[in-house]
Amino acid sequence: MYKVVILTDPETAHGFRLAGVDVHSAEDLDEARREINRLLEDSDTGILAVNEGFLAAVDERVRAKIEAMYRPIVVSLPVKEKLGAVGERKAFLARLVHRAVGFDVTLRGQ
Repeated sequence: MYKVVILTDPETAHGFRLAGVDVHSAEDLDEARREINRLLEDSDTGILAVNEGFLAAVDERVRAKIEAMYRPIVVSLPVKEKLGAVGERKAFLARLVHRAVGFDVTLRGQ
């Protein structure tokens, strides 16, 4: 049976571990690139969810490999960076909604 694997930063990894998911963490982009390559070759990985910052940093060769593979399925994992201002939080939520439904949704507050 294939497994779901998460690759993210150490701070975000704790929450996924609590959910019982197989989690790998990387401190920086170089470590993340190496880990992505390793996980792409792991025959037990069915779905690989990667921190969107890490996935954006892969080179074109790895990106082409991901596109050509049928397994694992690689998905970008949106991560909340340190958000403080209300506008930043709204932008983050808007991005998540856009990814989920495919278009921008604007909600008016009361």
